[in-house]
Amino acid sequence: MPEASNIHSDATTTLLQRCYALARQHSDSAACRVVLHLGAQCCGIAVGRADGAPTLTLLPLGCERTAAELFKTAPPTPLALEHAIQVVEDVVMPLRQAIPRDAQLFCCDAVVRDIAGVSGVAAEAGADLHRPLVLSLDAMERSFDRLAAVVQGRPGASAGLPASNAFAMALLILREFMHHQQFAQVTLLTSDPGP
Repeated sequence: MPEASNIHSDATTTLLQRCYALARQHSDSAACRVVLHLGAQCCGIAVGRADGAPTLTLLPLGCERTAAELFKTAPPTPLALEHAIQVVEDVVMPLRQAIPRDAQLFCCDAVVRDIAGVSGVAAEAGADLHRPLVLSLDAMERSFDRLAAVVQGRPGASAGLPASNAFAMALLILREFMHHQQFAQVTLLTSDPGP
């Protein structure tokens, strides 16, 4: 029987390849594409240009797994959030060398579509699950600021964010990735790239 980590790695690789194929359909043929996958147990990126096969990189992060490892309370404490930021930065900062400056960022994950929803993007676009949405860094940062306020003691319900630590981790990973890779926006394709 395969190890659980291998199963998650295989599933992440498959999802990255499928989402990369979708990104290719929604971008200029010469454009450099980066696909970010935020999985529950494993995250990864695919980077490629033109019609060649993308380079896949699995990240030692998972929204549910890493949240369970780093967040012992819900919501996490301010110290736990700061520590999680450092852990995620340590993973995403070295990726800068592998990502060209002219790259376009894409994602197919439902959790990123949820982030767009709490950021007001899905409502603005009519919430069509098959229509590409664009989530700006600024809109996502405003949602992260609301998360930080909840961590500091603001009532969670008033922030309009899901109470899940896995959602908080997904928002944190997306924020750190976009910030350190200098992406001004992420294009959200279908919420499920299909089997």
